[in-house]
Order: sequence, then C-alpha cells, then structure tokens
Amino acid sequence: MSPVHDTHEVFNQTPPFGDVNLIALNRPLLDALKANGVAAEAEGLMAFGDAWGSAERLDIGRLANENPPTLRTHDARGYRIDAVEFHPAYHVLMRASMVDGLHASTWNELRNENAHLVRAARLYTAAGVESGHVCPITMTHASVAALAASPARLAEWLPRIRSRDYDSRFIPFWEKTAVTIGMGMTEKQGGSDVRANTTRAAHKAGDEYALTGHKWFMSAPMCDAFLMLAQAPGGLTCFLVPRFRPDGSLNALRLQRLKDKLGNRSNASAEVEFEDAFAWRIGEEGRGVRTIIEMVQLTRLDCAVASAGLVRMGLVLAMHHARHRSVFQKKLIDQPAMRMVLADLALESEAMTALALRTAHSFDLAPSDPHEAAHARLVTPAAKFGICKAAPRLLYEAMECLGGNGYVEESALPRLYREAPVNAIWEGSGNVIALDILRAENREPEVAASVLERLMADVAGLPGASETARDIVLALQSADAEAKARFVAERLFSLAATAALARSAPAEITQAYALTRLASPPRMIGANDLGQAVDPLLERALAAI
Repeated sequence: MSPVHDTHEVFNQTPPFGDVNLIALNRPLLDALKANGVAAEAEGLMAFGDAWGSAERLDIGRLANENPPTLRTHDARGYRIDAVEFHPAYHVLMRASMVDGLHASTWNELRNENAHLVRAARLYTAAGVESGHVCPITMTHASVAALAASPARLAEWLPRIRSRDYDSRFIPFWEKTAVTIGMGMTEKQGGSDVRANTTRAAHKAGDEYALTGHKWFMSAPMCDAFLMLAQAPGGLTCFLVPRFRPDGSLNALRLQRLKDKLGNRSNASAEVEFEDAFAWRIGEEGRGVRTIIEMVQLTRLDCAVASAGLVRMGLVLAMHHARHRSVFQKKLIDQPAMRMVLADLALESEAMTALALRTAHSFDLAPSDPHEAAHARLVTPAAKFGICKAAPRLLYEAMECLGGNGYVEESALPRLYREAPVNAIWEGSGNVIALDILRAENREPEVAASVLERLMADVAGLPGASETARDIVLALQSADAEAKARFVAERLFSLAATAALARSAPAEITQAYALTRLASPPRMIGANDLGQAVDPLLERALAAI
C-alpha cells in the first residue's frame, strides 16, 4: 500500500462562519430599533436572530441556491400541468419565514404599532442568509394593499394570507389554510412602462374577466394567485389571477420557460402566456396603476431593507475573515489599510441599516401622522435608489477582503454579489425611481418641502447638510430637472441616511458620514478619511462575530 503523503499542514484559514445570533450581536441594528422605539428582546427578535444565524440555516440557504427550481409543463400523459418544482431547502426557508410572519405580520388583526419596523428587522436578517425566497414573501405581504381596492376579494383572501402556515401543495386556494400571492406586471414591449401593456381583459360577468396575452416576468409562479395589469374596456386595470378556476380546473397560465437569472437562483421567475385565463377585477376599470401604487411602495421598501441585509452579511463575512487571517505577522484586522476598508464598509452598512429601519417605521406612523406619510412617500424610493444601487459595489469590496477565498463558490460572497443587482432593477430601475421622486416633489412641492425641513432638523449643524438641501432644491428648480433626476435621488438618499444615523449612531460616526458623503463626494471604499470614527465603527462591526 502506498503511503499517504501530507504535503503540508493547512493553517491560517478562517474557521467556518455560523452558529451566531445575527440580531443579538448586530449593534447598529439594535441601536436603530431602539432609536425608533423598539426593544429587540420584547419582540422575539433574539430567537429569530439565533435561528437564522445557525450553521444549519446558513447551509440551507446555500442548498436552495445550488439547486434552482425546474419547470414541468406536462405530466407523463401529455396533459399540461405548468408546475414548478423546488428543492426541499427552498421550502424550509419559506416555512421558516411564514411561521415568523414575514409575509403578513403588519396585517394582523391585533396590529403591533411597530409592525413594519419589527418586520423590517426580520426581513433584513433573513435576506442576508438567503434572499431568493424573500420574493414571494414580499409580494404576498404587499398584495394586501392592492386587494384593499376590492373589499370582497380581500375578505376572502386575507385570512389565508395572515395564516402562519406554509402550504406548498398545488391545489385550489380554497382548499388551503395558507396562500402566497405573486405578481406579473412587465411585458416584452413595455418593461417598466406598464401602460404599454397589451394583455387584454374581456368582461364576462360581475368582476370576472378573461385575460389573453403574456407576461415577460412573472415571479414565483407557484403562488396561489397573481396580481396583474391588463387592458380592460375602461383602460388599464388590475386583476387577481388564480392558478385554479372556481370550478377547480387548472387556469390557463401557460408557463413558457423559467428565466436563467444572474442571481436570485432559488426563486423561480417565469415567462407566461394566457388564453382566456380566469381573473377577478381588483378596483375600478382604468385605475390599475392607482390600485397597485401602495403595493409598489411596500415592495420598494422591502427592496431597500433586503439590500441593506445583503450588505450587512457581506460586511460580517469580511470581518470574520479579517479577525482570523494573518498577513505579514499581523491579523488582517490590525493592518492599517484593511482597517480603513472595513471601517468604510461598516459606515455604509450602518447608514443603510439606520435608513432602512427609519423608513420602515414611517409606514407604522403614517396613518396618524401626515409628516410621516410624506416621509414614507418621498424617502422610500430614495432609500431604494441609494441602498440597492450601492449594494453590488459594497459586496464586491467585501469579497475582495477575502481575496481568492471570497471569489470561489464555496464562499457565500459570490451568491451575495450575484443577488445584489436584482433589487436595484425590480420595482423600478434607477431612472424610473429617480423620475418618480422628481414627480412626487413636483406634484406636491409643499409636502417635499416639509420632508426636507424635517430631515434638516435631524442633521442641523452637520457638515454639508445645508449645501445638500440647497443642491436638491436648485436641481428641482432647474430647466433640465429631469436630466438631474439621479442627482436629486442620490442627494436625497444621502441626506436621509445622515438623518437616520443622527438618530441611532454615535456622534463621531454620523459626523464621519456627513463629512465623507455630504460635504464632499465620496471616494472609493477605504480612501475616505473617517477620522475618529474608525475604531468605533470596527468595534460595532466586530460585535457581529
């Protein structure tokens, strides 16, 4: 027998990451919760952070992404079934999220006054573990806002939406105690221009219609029903399209293929054709966009929250590596150049975390506070714009902290990096979001002015704050305001992030953010002068390990 040769001893490698409480040790998150009036211990968040930080849950996220869903258009007898099959790991994640109410907790009959804020903390944490399954969770949650336009349909579906069960069986919704709801808005010729929609809706009786057309992207095609837009006799209208007709037969949603996406691999996205598919009208004919607008606001909030969670997980993995890896006789965390990179990443992550939670809480306060309603309307798209567009850049920097170990697929960083662009594209890409902010500010200038005033009250005296507000106002008043839409969105994001930090972070961290993001254009990660904030930033980030 040939001897086994040990060519070298493996050392100086980072231990596996897992079995940590992702909430209990996340100081920026805990401070943001506290600043908005929530004690994590009182909301069950500690148990949630422990479950989602377990090595087992992290590995389930890996398995769900390594085993993407498959499409079965027909059964063995040649009958159409238009079914999508998922790996068991995906179902584990869906069940865990629904048990914890990520899909519906803000719609509970006994509503928590901090429901949006607490849900955001959960979603932020879960997204960093596995973000693909968050798509149907987000759509189910947001669907209630659109269904509210048809009280009878809402009454029928809401009890099943509120359920904390998870039922993945492919059967009619009325035979289930729990459902999920998806959406399909975009078409080949239209994309974000939903008014270019060509799917036709023929009226049958009452609120029943037959849809004929196509959708270029229909996310989570195994949901029990989908909110869609189609051209009815009275104009663009919103519809609820179930997978099964009221007689129990399969509805005519013909899945053509599943999209082969850059990321978001565990989640299915389908191209679908309709031929007289059964649908219920939601809201009035011709008011489709108005019907879905509140749903869009909720999904945009989730995009911002989830992307902040992705960046946080990237930072945590980079910090974990830096604590254990030695280079030139020092731990990476003690190397001055690496400290600057990690501190700058931590600063961005703190700002994103603070803004995501502050924005979520504005949804809690909006029903009774017009100022908070205005904040939710204007700052939500700005938060989505700034957080989601920054995520790929920041996750690349986190990956680089690990070097080659971060680039290989055994690491979680490639998955996080591939996932990052989707939230910037979904529910309005950069230009769409920026122009929406511009329209909101032009449509209700007094509301926009009140939002700016309240933000300025939070950042009073900080470097670059007044200049940033001035830049926003001048850009809005300029003759080429539309061409400056991204400039307005970016400046509003930076101002709102600074204001959120001022509520929850130590003063030196807020000061550093204002100096390097408001007073002057930010440099690349690691090249910004953070002054006295470096040590506290690293101490707060290190607490996550």
